[in-house]
Amino acid sequence: MQARIYKRPKSAMQSGKALVDQWILEFDPAEAKKADPLMGWSGSGDTQAQVQLKFPDCAAAQAYAEKHGISARVHAVPPKTLKLQAYADNFR
Repeated sequence: MQARIYKRPKSAMQSGKALVDQWILEFDPAEAKKADPLMGWSGSGDTQAQVQLKFPDCAAAQAYAEKHGISARVHAVPPKTLKLQAYADNFR
């Protein structure tokens, strides 16, 4: 069973920093999704794909994966760079 650990990204509709300090452990899909012949919805029999575990930090998520024998890979968060400029720079 494989999983990935990543930090929750900020939503495009979100201006604050609520819930962006959480780390998520998600399982990789074990089988491909297929279309339902009656409704056309996509789905699969893999119930692990629905599981999202939340942790306060990366070390806790890695410890959980190691304790339960889950091979997990960590996706690092790219550093944020702020472009500081004055309002008057918009009119130059």
